[in-house]
Amino acid sequence: MPPPAITLELRSPQTVDGRRAPYQSLWLLLRLLHGHAQGEAVRLDDLRGRLCEPGALRMAISRAFRDFQAWGIVAGWGEDGTRDPRFLNAAGRSQGPFWLPAAQARRLKPVVDGRRATRAEVAAFLGLKPQRTRAAAAPQPPADAVHLQDAHFWQQLVTAHQAMQQGRLAVSPTAGGEAGGPSALEAMRRAGRLAGSGFQRALVTLNEALLWRRLGDDAEARKRLRALQRQRLAAQVAGHEYLGAMAAIVAAWCDYAARDLAEAQAQLRAVAEDPAHGPLLRHHPQVRFEWHNLWALACRSQALAMAADAARRDAAAAQAEEALRHFDRALAAAFESHAFDAAQHVAANMGMALWLFDRVGLAVDGTRRESEALRRAVQWIAFSEWLCRQAEVQGRSAWNAIYLLRIARGGCTAAPRLPLADFRALRPLRMAQAAALAGPLADGFAPAQWPADWVAVARQRLEEHASGRRRYPGLQRASLLFELAWHAAHGGDLREAAAALAALRGELPALPAADRAYFREVWNDALPAELLALEPPPRRAAR
Repeated sequence: MPPPAITLELRSPQTVDGRRAPYQSLWLLLRLLHGHAQGEAVRLDDLRGRLCEPGALRMAISRAFRDFQAWGIVAGWGEDGTRDPRFLNAAGRSQGPFWLPAAQARRLKPVVDGRRATRAEVAAFLGLKPQRTRAAAAPQPPADAVHLQDAHFWQQLVTAHQAMQQGRLAVSPTAGGEAGGPSALEAMRRAGRLAGSGFQRALVTLNEALLWRRLGDDAEARKRLRALQRQRLAAQVAGHEYLGAMAAIVAAWCDYAARDLAEAQAQLRAVAEDPAHGPLLRHHPQVRFEWHNLWALACRSQALAMAADAARRDAAAAQAEEALRHFDRALAAAFESHAFDAAQHVAANMGMALWLFDRVGLAVDGTRRESEALRRAVQWIAFSEWLCRQAEVQGRSAWNAIYLLRIARGGCTAAPRLPLADFRALRPLRMAQAAALAGPLADGFAPAQWPADWVAVARQRLEEHASGRRRYPGLQRASLLFELAWHAAHGGDLREAAAALAALRGELPALPAADRAYFREVWNDALPAELLALEPPPRRAAR
């Protein structure tokens, strides 16, 4: 006797055979049923940003499978859709892909107000666009018109990428009195209006997510990733694997920015292990660069976090070595595709990693002496600046300046709340000394971008942002403000230092908790007493 049918009421409040059903679990069941009808499994990438927020995906899947069991439904997972789900290893379930056996799919009866749901209603519940019949489809334009539309689309997409390289991310083209064409956001929106295929529309959405990530607006970046997921759910578009891999990497960047290293690495690991995305990691230079650069940054953060624990020093050293290996692979991928903008980012990351590892006593990659670590760190940062100029990357970030400003004061260890006279007796690295350490790469520090005084270096970047000539995200602005405060105080200008700290106070609420904690600590411990009397530091978190 065949098993009984199971009624799925889609109208709120949703029920399964008359019992209240969690929306996410019912949504996933309907998505599996839709995938079965289309003859395809449902992959993790089809769920990210649609079923729930990325960080809660595994929990939502586990909860859904518990609900399936309570409803008497057996679903499967893994690449082999012919397996009996009863004998699958649940340890690999969270990786997907997911599918319904034919016998289970036949039992499910989606309804709306008790009557059988139409395909359009099921699609509406899932957030998919209903499939149109051939008769209802819009007539296709002539071939030459399609080609012309494509040319206009690609022109705007290239314009957007050029604007991103030149730092015109989302500002007026005449900001600061400089005309330079449309901003990247404007050009991307024009490309979206010209998109004539599913792939082109999805490509615009992906690039918008990348753009918002560069602007430091992770909430908007995640919103665009969810929109991309809806587009890809609605239709199987060309370039599906590339779009999925890059979307996962952008989501991992958002997790890294929120200092959720575990989730960021989980997202990256899923890309590497996915049968569809894994080959891209080997053969697509952009995917390979983004993946290795971010993995290296996560390893760098883990190494620094573990270095203070004597019992974990060996693990910290291993993480530091792994970070440098992945930075090296990212740099090779950038040069393989002649992406000098990407190369300058990873060169700067490499330089700062070498200096940070030395600061916590992790001697790596031949940097056994402090002076050698400092020289190599400065040279990598100088190389990053040189790449910017050679590739005409006008839209450079402020990280190179921030890194050097921090390195310059790095050797000035002193007791907290030092009297101003003693504070000014400290000897930070001077700009001329940094140029000398850069050796053959010293011409990366062009005088127009690198004044002889550190205060002027920080002030120049902040003025670029204020005028609209550059757009620096919140963490970069906060870092510049603190470095300006420190170096201005060291030069004896407490008024400018206090003004920088007052501006920094306004930036802190928008930063992730880990970044707020960093600025709170250095504000309390690294500045002179007279400056703290003018601008009291935020209270430390309760221990």
